[in-house]
Amino acid sequence: MDNQRFQKRVIFLILYLVFAILPVYWMVNMSFKTNEEILSTFSLFPQHFTWDHYKTIFTDESWYSGYINSMIYVAINTVVSLIVALPAAYAFSRYSFLGDKHVFFWLLTNRMTPPAVFLLPFFQLYTTLGLMDTHIAVALAHLLFNVPLAVWILEGFMSGIPREIDETAYIDGYSFPRFFLTVFIPLIKAGVGVAAFFCFMFSWVELLMARTLTSVNAKPIVATMTRTVSASGMDWGVLAAAGVLTIVPGAIVIWFVRHYIAKGFAMGRV
Repeated sequence: MDNQRFQKRVIFLILYLVFAILPVYWMVNMSFKTNEEILSTFSLFPQHFTWDHYKTIFTDESWYSGYINSMIYVAINTVVSLIVALPAAYAFSRYSFLGDKHVFFWLLTNRMTPPAVFLLPFFQLYTTLGLMDTHIAVALAHLLFNVPLAVWILEGFMSGIPREIDETAYIDGYSFPRFFLTVFIPLIKAGVGVAAFFCFMFSWVELLMARTLTSVNAKPIVATMTRTVSASGMDWGVLAAAGVLTIVPGAIVIWFVRHYIAKGFAMGRV
């Protein structure tokens, strides 16, 4: 009986992996085919292998600049989100003040709000301030969603650190900035890694604000990929190659923070 259950679980996991990996494999497969082959035949492997689509992305400024723009505003957003969220999460985890639970809940409601709700206010505000089509515009807009998430994740990790550590550090003569940077943050580095990962992923894949608040100078790769239709039709090969390259940064980030994510799941905060 136990052996049959084990076999069913193995079969289920294999089917799930095939289902999850198939779209990624098909996109990689398409990226090495010519457009004629993509539209005319069905094949599991490229019959006419080509690197032309990747060459187009790395040589055409309208394509590779999208990756550069995305990396710039994602990096700005992730760093600023952590800088803002770390002291805020410490305050929620260590102090009790009037309305603390209500403020904490209000932060989470911002994260649950659809980005389209804030699109018009951001558009009008940035147009007035002259921030349209800049990296900082998208980075600041994404703060509205990433800071609450980072605060929520970090507060859970910080609450697991005994308060006696704070008191001992103050008795030893540590100032708060020195204690926070040299003692406390290393203790919650797993939480910082998890928060950074989720901030990165949201900002990297978010399309609506990134597309609306940019036009030329700061247009991200997700916006570029939605504008590949020309008079000759859809360039499927280049679009598939761009999709493959878009997955790479996220896969690299996951590789470096995989242990921290596992700890976050173990603590029940992710």
